Amino acid sequence: MSEQEVSYPVYSPASVIGIFSNALKINATVNLIYLKGRYSYGAGKAYGNYYYDLLFSESDHVSMGIRISSLLRSKIVNNEIYTLRGFIEKSIKNSSIELRFVVDEIIQQEEKSISEEELHKYELIQKKLEIGSKDLEALVRDKLLLNAKVTIANIYGNNAIVQKDFAQGLDVSSSFFEISNYSCNITSSTAILSTLKELSLKNYDIIGLVRGGGDRQSMETFNDLILSEYFINMEPLMVTAIGHTVDETLLDRLADKRFHLPHDYGAGLHGIAEKLSLERSNSRALLIDEVKKDVKTQFSQQVETLERQLKKKNEEFTEAQKAYKEQAENQSKTFTDQLKVRNEEFQKLQLNSARHIEDLQKNFQEQQKQRSLEMDHYKKEMAAMQEKNMQSAINEKTASLQANLENVTQDNIRLRAEVQKGNNHYITMIVITIVALITGIVLAKIM
Repeated sequence: MSEQEVSYPVYSPASVIGIFSNALKINATVNLIYLKGRYSYGAGKAYGNYYYDLLFSESDHVSMGIRISSLLRSKIVNNEIYTLRGFIEKSIKNSSIELRFVVDEIIQQEEKSISEEELHKYELIQKKLEIGSKDLEALVRDKLLLNAKVTIANIYGNNAIVQKDFAQGLDVSSSFFEISNYSCNITSSTAILSTLKELSLKNYDIIGLVRGGGDRQSMETFNDLILSEYFINMEPLMVTAIGHTVDETLLDRLADKRFHLPHDYGAGLHGIAEKLSLERSNSRALLIDEVKKDVKTQFSQQVETLERQLKKKNEEFTEAQKAYKEQAENQSKTFTDQLKVRNEEFQKLQLNSARHIEDLQKNFQEQQKQRSLEMDHYKKEMAAMQEKNMQSAINEKTASLQANLENVTQDNIRLRAEVQKGNNHYITMIVITIVALITGIVLAKIM
């Protein structure tokens, strides 16, 4: 990572929902956070200058609602990976917490990579191209020309009410078709797969997957790889009419015929039947020639379109591989160069540090030696000074004692003289005693 890059925590919608399931108030509700995922358009209409879309986790199909201004929304490409900055707003409805991420800034659009899931989807589409699509109009024409009814099995969701939309679209042409309705959990790929397996044993001409709409998150059911694998191997002609005009699911791309809405599905069948009824007024020979011509033209156009699409996808895949390889080589070269520079700098730093430590050790040893010499010199000077001071004190005390001794000697001579002059013997003894005491004290001090 370069020094200019900023490090910040990145969340996925699944992780944010997990956080909010454990706390009603966290920093994410009052502070700006970064959210990363696959952006998916919601309704095409703005409300109060804001759009309400979805952001899906990269690793699963968990999504979070997005509120984004019209200006920022204009910079978003549908189904691309983005890192967004904003804050979480929440509301409690029917004892449940609803979270919505309010976008403040678009931080980064991630380069689109080809995942294993995308490769699998691409393989399924290629497989469908190789198998080819069954012609709905040709099938209906062939059956009606033989005065046989077209058998149809339509799969609806539990408690669905869109059957009437299909019936209104089919209108008076319902007499040409034998229609059976089946229901299951339309948001569960497992339930749909189970129903398809059941219908595969009943020899229907057409099987339709019909849905009137719903939330965008549940549309991921129709991108399920296991369901899609089984879907393209079905013998009947497969039709989808799952209610979203903007999104194209994997099943829509693998279907033999796709209609946006249940009404369109019925109207499409009605159109084929009505067209055939009008053509029956013409001669049978002209009708057969027209059918052959239409089938051939449509088949040629489909083959040409599919070949162009396949060629374009192959070119995109080759370019993506080339760009990824170049990017990886550039990153590896940059990292190697940086590592080499860092190693050279580190070796220089080690060498300089060793030299600096060696110089410090030499200086310290020299300073220690100088300090030792100075201490020896100071000790000698102090000893000489102490000896000199002691000698001066002794000489001073000796001179003082000698002076005192001379005074005592003079006093002694004087006393003796007085004794000789006739002082009584008792006084002489006292004086001698006093002189002796003084002399003893003085000698004691000297010692």
